Order: sequence, then structure tokens, then C-alpha cells
Amino acid sequence: MSNARPTRRQFVGAAGAAMAGLAGAPWRAAAMQPSPGTPTDPRDPDQVVFNAKVYTVDAAAPRAEAFAVKAGRFAAVGTTQDMRALAGKNTQMYDVRQMTVVPGFIDCHNHAPGNVLLYEVIVGNPYDVEFFTIKSIVDKLRAKARETPPGTWVEGYFFDDTKVKDKRALNVHDLDEVSKEHPVVVQHRGGHTSFYNTKALEMAGVTKDTPNPAGGTFDRDEQGDLNGRVTDRARGVFGRAGKRQTFTPDQRAQRDRDGIAFISRQFVRYGLTSVHHEGGDLLALQAVRARGDLEHRVSYEASGQVLESLMTSGLATGFGDEWIRLGATSEHTVDGSFSERTMAMSVPYAGLDPSYRGNVTETQGDLDAWIERVHRAGIQTNCHANGDVAIDMVLKAVERAQKLFPRPDSRPKITHCTMITDDLVRRIKATGTVPAVFTSYAYYNTDKFPFYGEALMRRCLAFRSFLDAGVPAAAGSDFSPGPFAPLMGIQGMVTRTGWDGTTWGANQRVTVAEALRINTLNGAYASREEAIKGSITPGKLADFVVLSDDLHTIDPSKIKDIAIVRTVVGGSTVHEA
Repeated sequence: MSNARPTRRQFVGAAGAAMAGLAGAPWRAAAMQPSPGTPTDPRDPDQVVFNAKVYTVDAAAPRAEAFAVKAGRFAAVGTTQDMRALAGKNTQMYDVRQMTVVPGFIDCHNHAPGNVLLYEVIVGNPYDVEFFTIKSIVDKLRAKARETPPGTWVEGYFFDDTKVKDKRALNVHDLDEVSKEHPVVVQHRGGHTSFYNTKALEMAGVTKDTPNPAGGTFDRDEQGDLNGRVTDRARGVFGRAGKRQTFTPDQRAQRDRDGIAFISRQFVRYGLTSVHHEGGDLLALQAVRARGDLEHRVSYEASGQVLESLMTSGLATGFGDEWIRLGATSEHTVDGSFSERTMAMSVPYAGLDPSYRGNVTETQGDLDAWIERVHRAGIQTNCHANGDVAIDMVLKAVERAQKLFPRPDSRPKITHCTMITDDLVRRIKATGTVPAVFTSYAYYNTDKFPFYGEALMRRCLAFRSFLDAGVPAAAGSDFSPGPFAPLMGIQGMVTRTGWDGTTWGANQRVTVAEALRINTLNGAYASREEAIKGSITPGKLADFVVLSDDLHTIDPSKIKDIAIVRTVVGGSTVHEA
């Protein structure tokens, strides 16, 4: 997903925020050390976790029964007997009773829309598969319109066009039933298409004779009339239409803080201990951390004024600490959406007249210039590219930048990297590019895969192809577009079977062990943090998850239903079922 984001405050030093402990943990460790991941003396640890099925994701010692935690890090890993022998009189002992323990999950692409979840009209289920009626959507928005002044926008979020009980498209006439006095929009959760009522189209000056702009479309029905669906860059004209609710600076700051605290609680509830944030208010993020309500670690991905400030100030990827660290850039959009069928492909979409190959939203020249500038600044580049056409464009720009300004191990990131070819995989490997690929889509979005067909799906969400080529693909939920539940993602990656029982691109299946690595250690690699997180290894941050069942032995179709019993960050419990 790639939505236009408002201008953010200029960057303020991430290191200036005060360290704060996490509240409410029944068993706790000492304050986390910001030093490199070097093992400390394991004797007298703060806690020992024992009698467990530990999958470490450490090739040197992949299985264990127990581990010790000291000063927020793993101090030792081994047998229950050996770890119990390390315990002192103040060590807290945790008998896991043969439950499964894995490293904390890492999501490498998330928009963290806490404000939206808290304050806006939600017309779909953000977290799981659920179907809604068009009437329920209209009713929710109509209730919002009754308390909204005429001429002011009424908006709905988390709509999914294939999760509608009516089995038809939402259209302009449906939204006209909400109001004829308010501009009304329903935002597809994918972030690349929006649905408008007649009032909104009129206020934006869009008619059936308005031509499609570059990189977007005003869709029409069979009679040639506007049907209300608008894609990608064509949505820009609506930013100047109508009125929007306004807030004072203090109100905006409070909403941002509350939104971050809310989404942090949701992340750890699902076992996420590190998340790559697509922008957001960095000052609010630090304030939430300082007050003790930031429960997950953040790789902050900047754009706009914040990114400009980083480049002019000489601050590069890696600045910060283990709680808030500057990561790659926010996704720089090159094409449209996979789930909304606007990604840029080398072949036309089936069954469409006139022929349509998706939306390219950036010129090659502009992309070359942007990647070169960011690359030279020592900041990890990150581009949104779904279709093979867009991926090729990104790789051309990366190859050019690396030739002009060689910088070893720069790890450019391609967010989504959905539809590949053998040659694209070869170039991804050669440039050291890290794909952050959709994970929950293989379960959540199988109702959209018929738009592409089996032949194309054999080279979409291509984890098997990446791993076989030695490419360390990482997991990126892209929430809001996809649910962020890591176990849902792992189930889909392992089975390639969706909620509807259909299986697509089975050639891209991976093993449970591989899926676990993709969602942990590969995620740490994507943000250049593999030395301090991503596996249960002495010296690394003590981020781990206790699961009710063993995802390696359970029926693969039940992986998503495994309960998150406990989520631990830096040795402190941040969620307990």
C-alpha cells in the first residue's frame, strides 16, 4: 500500500527520548543494555524459561529446551538442567510446560494506522476474514453523515471489494444513499483505490468526459458513466475538494500518541515484537515510548520532510537504539496494487476491454534520481513495486546507483516485490536487494487470485523462488491492506491455501522452518539488525513468543489458530493471554 501522507514534523533526535520500562509485566528483566549483542555472564540471570520446545532460528543450535535472560538479553541457551543450574536466589523461573517458544515476529512493512482504527469509520474487519453487506457500509456512513456538517467529507476505511456479501461492486449510487450533501469516500484497504459518491465527483470537477491522468483511472460502467471507483494517481484531485475535520496542534498530537499506543497493543497481542513503520509522527512515537506505552520495537521508515531532514543532517540508516531506529525510507511508489488489480505488469489483465496493464506511477528518470540521491546519503532505499514492470524499473535504478556510487552491502529494499521472473530474481540477488513480500495475502486474498490465474500466481508471492536463489526475503504484511497476524502469514506461506479452500501457486510453498525464519531472522536482516535480534541466541535481545501449539507439528491448516500465550520484549512480558 502507498497512501499520500501529510507533511510531518522535521526530524528530532531519536536518541533524546527517555528509556522507559514496560508496564504490567508479571515477570521482568533489568533495563535493556544498548550495547552490541555480546553474551554476558549467564550466572544469576533475571529469569529462566525451561521445559519448552524452543525453535531458536539459530543454525548453530536450532533446538533447545530452555534459556536464560539477563539484562534484557538472552544470556544462555541449552537444556533445562543446564539453565536451572544457572539460576540464583532472585531468578524468576518460568515453566512453559512443553509449549513452543520462538523468536519474536518481525513485520517489515506496516502502516501502523492506529489513528484510523481508533477514530474513523471502519467498514471492514482489519484483522481477519469477514464479509459485510453494502447496506451495513451505507448505514455506518449515514450515521457519520448525520453528525457531520454538509460539505465536509464522510469517509469509511478498511473496505475490501471481495469481502462483500452482495457479490457485486460498491458503486457511486450506493454512496449517494449515504448523502447528497456530503462528499463521501470509501477507502479500499489496499490503499490504491477509492469509491466516491456523486457529490464528491462534482466537487472535484470530475465528469464522464474527464480523461484518465498518467498513473490512474476514473472508472466507468458499461454505459460510459462514472461508477465511483478511482485508482492510484487519479485520486489526487479530491484532495482539493470539500472540507475536512480540523484539529488543533495539541489535538493532533494527542490523537497520534493514542493511535501509536493502541496499535502497539495490537501488535504484541499477535506476537509482533518489531515492526517497520511507514512514516508517522516521530515525535509522538518517542512520547509514547517515554511514557512506557511503546510495547514493540520500531524501525522507522521516513518520507517527505523527515527524509529530507535526515539527508541534509547526515543521519543515515541505523541511527537510534534498539527501541526506535532509523531504517530504510518509506516506500517510494512505482506502481499500483496487487490486491486491487492495478499493479504494472508486462502482460495485460485478462478480460478487460480496452486492454489494461496496470498503473506505473513514476518515471524511470525520476526514480533514478531519487534512488541515487538517497543511496549516496547512506540511507537504505525502499520502493513499492508489485508488478514485474515496476520491479524491473527499481532494479535498473538500483544498478545505476550502485555503479555510480559503490557502497557495499547497501541492502536496497523492494516492498511487495510480488510478480517475479527468473531474470528479476537473478538481479535481486546480484544487487543484494531485500524483498519484503506480502505474507497474509496467501490466506486472506485468495478470492482475488482468479483475476490473475494460476500461471501468473506461480510467480507471485514467490518465497520459494527467492529462498532457492539465496535471497533473504522478509515478511511484510502491508497492514492496512493485509492483516498483520504472523501466524496467518505463516500458514498461507506453507500451504498456499486460502480461507476459501483454494490453492494457488503451490510451487512457491515453503517449509514451516523457512517461514519462521522469514518472519524473524530475515526480518532483522532487512533492517540491518540481524546481530541483535531475530533468533534466540546468547547476546541478542530477549524478544520471544510463547505459542500454545507447535507450528511444526500441528495440522498446517490450523497454524493461524495457534494462541499467542505470551509476548516478551527485552525480557519483559508485554502481552499474556
